[in-house]
Amino acid sequence: MDEESELIQPQDQSCWATLPDVCLRRVFWWLGDRDRSRAALVCRKWNQMMYSADLWRYRTITFSGRPSRVHASEFESALWYVKKFGRYLEHLEIKFLNPYNTVLTKKFQVTMRGLLSCLGKSNNRLKSLSIQHLELDRLVWRNSIRSSFIKSLSFFLKKMGKHLDYLNLKGARLTVEQGCHVLNSLSYLRNESLASELNIEDYFSHHLAVYSSPQFHKTMGTFRNLAALTLNYNCISDELLENLCENNASTLWTINIKCHIHDPHGQVIWGMSWAKLARQATNLKVNFFFERVMKYERLARILLQEIPVRSISLRSCYFSDPDWSMRPTLTDLLPTFRHTLQKLTFEFNNNHESLDEELHLLILSCRKLFYFKIWAFLDVKFVERILKSQQEGQCALRTLKVRIYTNRYETNEEDRTLRDIYRKYRKLIDSELNYFVIAYPMM
Repeated sequence: MDEESELIQPQDQSCWATLPDVCLRRVFWWLGDRDRSRAALVCRKWNQMMYSADLWRYRTITFSGRPSRVHASEFESALWYVKKFGRYLEHLEIKFLNPYNTVLTKKFQVTMRGLLSCLGKSNNRLKSLSIQHLELDRLVWRNSIRSSFIKSLSFFLKKMGKHLDYLNLKGARLTVEQGCHVLNSLSYLRNESLASELNIEDYFSHHLAVYSSPQFHKTMGTFRNLAALTLNYNCISDELLENLCENNASTLWTINIKCHIHDPHGQVIWGMSWAKLARQATNLKVNFFFERVMKYERLARILLQEIPVRSISLRSCYFSDPDWSMRPTLTDLLPTFRHTLQKLTFEFNNNHESLDEELHLLILSCRKLFYFKIWAFLDVKFVERILKSQQEGQCALRTLKVRIYTNRYETNEEDRTLRDIYRKYRKLIDSELNYFVIAYPMM
């Protein structure tokens, strides 16, 4: 009888009981909070496993900006999580989606005050913090609510600044004074910040000439270890470039610059300032993103030949100006960067001019170009010309994305031609390209 039980027992025992801890943690890593809570009730081993640091290092907390019973518990569950597992947290992302009214912004501010306070007391390992698209200049943020939130965030950054390696406050939309106050918290009591990645795109409100602010220059002078910096062109000045050259030249790899039509971008930057930074920061690559800044005169003042440009994105959305021409930019300006350009993105309405030939020549001239995306009025044969050049080794694209605008509701003819082109170059496309091409009625 005893021998029979010994034979039967291993077969009855679940394979989960003998699963190694590292495998069990990996399985639990994919579970949501509710399933993890249920799993913790299975046995003592699983309960203990739920307190493994590996399970709680990354966290995205999303608050809905709309009043709803379904989302009512989001604020309470966020506090519960931080109180119970906040000490393990290393990477935190917080989202507050389009707040509907002041009641919700107040609730968010109170929740964040408790969350950041609790996290500041229990956590000493947080490496990255992302709080994006708060848009604090909107009317739903009353002055008292906005001031209280900024105070809580600044106090938290004073405590955690020495640990943080990555800070993303994209879309905060603060005044220069408020924005500098928050950033200065990272260097509290040390007069310097060692954060390596900083994203302050749309961090300041629109229409602010941040580049002329001595307070902003002083704040940016406290950063001594930047590897990646993302910001708007209305922050760029000779003083900022000099700061980066003096304090971050040995570490700086990437600068991402957004230039929006509503941001001041008429300041004069000396080419020698860019040249000095490029000489000191030998690995530097600069990426430009233009939103509705399309005229050649404006672009030529910004895109100086001394800049080590890696990628350029030019987007005008669906706006059309018959007095505007893209041709000088394609033929005279962009080829200046043919030795460094690796990515090109175009989205514009060129219904008044054909640019197929100019675009093709630009691609052929940029020998390092591996990513090309365009949404524009083009001839379908343009795609075939690019693929033929790729086949002949005249270019080395790895990504080709094309949306061909047409003035007709029906695109059956274009679709047939595109299918024929794909069949003709299928072997090349499948082996070398991330390929996406469609015809799109622009009516």
